[in-house]
Amino acid sequence: MDKNQELQWRETARWIKFEEDVEEDTDRWGKPHVASLSFRSLLELRKTISHGAVLLDLNQHTLPGIAHQVVEQMIISDQIKVEDRANVLRALLLKHRYVFFSCCMQSFIYPATLRYSQCLYTSLVLLHKLSSDVLSLLFSSKHELKLLEKIPENAEATVVLVGTVAFLEQPSMAFVRLQEAVLLESVLEVPVPVRFLFLLMGPPIANIDYHQIGRSISTLMSDKHFHEAAYLADERQDLLNAINSFLDCSIVLPPSEVGGEELLRSVARFQREMLHKREEQQGPIDKALQASFKPGDDPLRRSGHLFGGLISDAARRYPKYASDFRDALNPQCMAAIIFIYFAALSPAVTFGGLLGEKTGGLIGVSELIIATAMQGVIFSLLGAQPLLVVGFSGPLLVFEEAFYSFCNANHIEYLTGRVWIGFWLVLIVVIIVAFEGSFLVRFVSRFTQEIFSFLISLIFIYETFSKLGKIFQEHPLQRCYLVVGEPNTALLTLVLMSGTFFIAFYLRKFKNSAFFPGKLRRMIGDFGVPIAILIMVLVDYSIKDTYTQKLSVPTGFSVTSPEKRRWLIPPLGSDGQFPVWMMATSILPALLVFILIFMETQITTLIVSKKERMLLKGSGFHLDLFIIVAIGGVSALFGLPWLAAATVRSVTHANALTVMSKAVAPGDKPRIHEVKEQRVTGFLVALFVGLSIVIGDLLRQIPIAVLFGIFLYMGVMSLNGIQLTERMLLLLMPPKYHPDHTYVRKVRTLRMHLFTGIQLVCLAALWTVMSTVASLAFPFVLILTVPIKWFLLPRIFTTREMQCLDADDAEPKFDEREGQDEYTEMVPT
Repeated sequence: MDKNQELQWRETARWIKFEEDVEEDTDRWGKPHVASLSFRSLLELRKTISHGAVLLDLNQHTLPGIAHQVVEQMIISDQIKVEDRANVLRALLLKHRYVFFSCCMQSFIYPATLRYSQCLYTSLVLLHKLSSDVLSLLFSSKHELKLLEKIPENAEATVVLVGTVAFLEQPSMAFVRLQEAVLLESVLEVPVPVRFLFLLMGPPIANIDYHQIGRSISTLMSDKHFHEAAYLADERQDLLNAINSFLDCSIVLPPSEVGGEELLRSVARFQREMLHKREEQQGPIDKALQASFKPGDDPLRRSGHLFGGLISDAARRYPKYASDFRDALNPQCMAAIIFIYFAALSPAVTFGGLLGEKTGGLIGVSELIIATAMQGVIFSLLGAQPLLVVGFSGPLLVFEEAFYSFCNANHIEYLTGRVWIGFWLVLIVVIIVAFEGSFLVRFVSRFTQEIFSFLISLIFIYETFSKLGKIFQEHPLQRCYLVVGEPNTALLTLVLMSGTFFIAFYLRKFKNSAFFPGKLRRMIGDFGVPIAILIMVLVDYSIKDTYTQKLSVPTGFSVTSPEKRRWLIPPLGSDGQFPVWMMATSILPALLVFILIFMETQITTLIVSKKERMLLKGSGFHLDLFIIVAIGGVSALFGLPWLAAATVRSVTHANALTVMSKAVAPGDKPRIHEVKEQRVTGFLVALFVGLSIVIGDLLRQIPIAVLFGIFLYMGVMSLNGIQLTERMLLLLMPPKYHPDHTYVRKVRTLRMHLFTGIQLVCLAALWTVMSTVASLAFPFVLILTVPIKWFLLPRIFTTREMQCLDADDAEPKFDEREGQDEYTEMVPT
């Protein structure tokens, strides 16, 4: 009853994914939670459906039309008397009281096929034209918009009406599936088409709990398997079978005083087992789902023709070239440009300094900045996967140092030797691409990918603390007396580095916190790294009496050591006497360089293009490899370093361009909505890196410690999502605290630790080789991890264990179906 003692429908709960209830005292929505049901209510629901009215594919488009059909079917099924027709019809058409002036009855909303964007527009126009109680209407539209953001773009609803009426003698039920989803005026709090209706009314003296039965059907409809069965049901028995299947996977907790974490663990474990059995039983619905997806074009499929893969990559990717510029018109892309600019400049400067030390100044910061800019611009314009960031890396630094030492020991001109390596590189990549050699990346399994990714991240972290350690050696800690405090360079460097890292790290986490409105929170998270850089630069600028090493940027486009070299490197040497035998044998170091570039570029492409990112425009392994290696080979003529697709920077770039879905059910975790696949961010980042020489005076005010912080941030963040990292942490945990992962549930703990140990041994071997005089052999040692996986591990682990530990989709991070367009009308998400 309302305040005028008139009957009405009052909203009490809703399901978008989890249950939300209206709090009686405050008349507002409570927190989303997993619905818990009584076993009796489920049995009563099954009983009512078995005896009630079931109308499937009802062809009605208005609430009065639906109500008339429901009442007639209730009379036919002897649930109500003929004389009750008017009263039941009047009850079905009663007005509704909404939370926040505009809400619904109990409802469940889930994705389907009909769009509601036009309906939203119409609703807002009506609100704008209404003149009475404008403030209330504006308040209503605000909450309507807020809820619409949580609902997927294509949505349909189930309306559940339950209540007691004095004029009925027994409970009466109707389950309705409309032939087409329709908008029912004043039924839902948001304009979403309704496909299902459930009605249960009866006398208050009946020995059933109407509200709990309503919660039961609402929870059932929020279950993926049940509402799929409801879509495909041909008769009443199909619904009853779906309820039985739901009961098979439900848990009944006997009355007990045991509670807390122990109860939760036992319940979660038991439920996992039952859900796993349900997933293994692939029914017709699952087959229908699978049939609705079309396999994408495999970029590694061999055509059998010369340069077939290269031609396929270009034919697949270049038709989307115009959209690569349109899709960049987004504020998130601007944030990514600022962040990735520093993420690209930092390694160029840091690795450039290291390269200068290890090559006697022949290749340094200037060359690396120019190479990063030039090759980055070309690749961003021509590459098949513009999310890749081309840059220098630790393994290439190891090779440059080893080759420089070899040339010095044999009295060979280092830069001229690199020219011939470049010539051979071009020839090698032409041959490999011609015969579609990129298909070999299929043999680079997760085992090798994780080792290589972890190694790259480890190099970033190691170099950060290595440079910090050198600063502590050059500027040792000084004593602080009672009166006069002595400036301390090393300590301030540590503060600036740590401050940059922690500010960037926590601002990223702040993006998913509960503070501030969502848009402001996302903006702060997207600009977290630039904010961290700005804050710590201002901190350094405000401290006048302490010296800190600043960013070293060359003045103008000059080589690092003008007294030792020029821009163009003569292929026959400075004296024209470069040995012929070295020209020929340069093919061996060229193979090593090619292996490094091949492995890093192709593994990076695999990581960036993982299906959970849901990239839509595809990748091109052959085309990207050809562009990167060919440009690098020609660059050797100018004494520029070779570059590859940098794993950490590329993953960071993809993460910065990832847009999380706003259509997230209250209480649910955000999912990837899309990735801004475009060329503008990569192009501008490379261009700005090159122009850094022009604004050198400004960049020279940035402390090198701030770049250390970015280095550390990229290294640490890139470790996230690597299964090897997670399993290494499990080595330190008792088994009872292990998380619920596939490789934990299906592989014995000691066997899992053995697999982790083998990967750590391979990682240690790579690090050892990289750190010794045998560093030239590093690429070959890296390649050896491939046969270890294919020939050694199958002798140690079973096929099932390998599938759990090494499969590419062993631990999907996101729902693979999210964001796809291949759904049919009968198969909702």
